Amino acid sequence: MRHSFFHAMMLSILVALCAPGVAWANDFSSWLQDLRTEARAAGISERTLDSAFAEIEEPLPRVVELDRKQPEFTQTFSEYLAARVSAERIKRGRLMLKRYPTWLGRVESRFGVQRRFLVALWGIETHYGAYTGGFKVIPALATLAYDGRRGDYFRSELLTALRIADEGHVRLENMTGSWAGAMGQCQFMPSSFARFAVDAEGDGRIDIWHSIPDVLASAANYLARSGWQDDQTWGRQVRLPEDFDPSLVGLEQRRTMRQWEALGVRRADGSALPWRNLESSLILPDGEQGPAYLVYENFRVLMKWNRSISFALAVGELSDQIANRR
Repeated sequence: MRHSFFHAMMLSILVALCAPGVAWANDFSSWLQDLRTEARAAGISERTLDSAFAEIEEPLPRVVELDRKQPEFTQTFSEYLAARVSAERIKRGRLMLKRYPTWLGRVESRFGVQRRFLVALWGIETHYGAYTGGFKVIPALATLAYDGRRGDYFRSELLTALRIADEGHVRLENMTGSWAGAMGQCQFMPSSFARFAVDAEGDGRIDIWHSIPDVLASAANYLARSGWQDDQTWGRQVRLPEDFDPSLVGLEQRRTMRQWEALGVRRADGSALPWRNLESSLILPDGEQGPAYLVYENFRVLMKWNRSISFALAVGELSDQIANRR
C-alpha cells in the first residue's frame, strides 16, 4: 500500500514537471498552424510557407533570453559616444566616402540627404556591414510573436517578413538579422523594409543584405520621408554661461539661434552661433556637468530611426568626423 502510494506520488510529480514543456510544444505547434493559415489567407505562397516553416522547430531559447533580459543602462553618454565614434570607425567611414562616390552622389541627389549622414548611420548600425546579426529572421520573429512581450507587433512583422521572402527579394537562408528581427546592413525591421526599402540597382529586388546601393538608398528614403531637410545639419556642441537656467533644457523646448545667443549660448569654441533663424533645442545627455548640444529638426528625424538621444548624437558626431567638419 505504502509502495503504491509512493509510486503514485512520484508519477504525479513527473507529470507536473513535464507538463509545461509538453504544453509549450503542443501550443507552439498549434500556434504555427494558425499562423500558417493567416499567412496563406494573406496571399503567401505554399512554396514560401513550406520553406519558412521548415526552419521553425521550436521557440529559440536565446531569443527568449534576450527578450526577457532587463538591460542595465550603466554607460554614460561620453562612454557610449567613445565606443561608437571611435578612430577606427571614423577612418573606415572616410574610406566608404571615397569608395562609393558615384552611388552616394546618386542617392544624395535623388533623396536630398547628405552622404555623410548615410555613411554615419551605416557605420553606427552595422559597422559598414561587418556586423549585421547572425539570427535567422523568420524563426526569431516567430519566437517573439509566440513568447514575447509584444506578440501582436512581432506577429505583424513576421507576416511582413514572409511577404518579403515571397516577393523574391531575399532567399530565406540569407534573411538574417538581429535577435529582434532587424535586417541587413541598415537594420530595417520588416515593416520598415516594406515602407522604405529601395531597389536602387533596378534589378527587380531589394537587397539590403548585400547591395550597397540598395542599403544607401533605403536609408536615404527613410530619412527623406521622415522629414529630413538637406539645407541643415543635425546640431552642434555648445558652451553655456555659468548661470544658465536648467529649465530651458529638453527637446520640448524650442528657440531660435538668436534667442539662444541672447541667453549666453555660444559655439563650443566660444564664437557666435550661426546666423540662421533655425529653431533648436538644448540637451544635456550627461547632465549639467557634461557636454551641451543644440539640436535641429534633422536630429528629431534621426530619433525616428532610433528613439535614443545618445544614438542620434552619435550619428551626428560621426557624420561630422568622417566629413572633417570639426
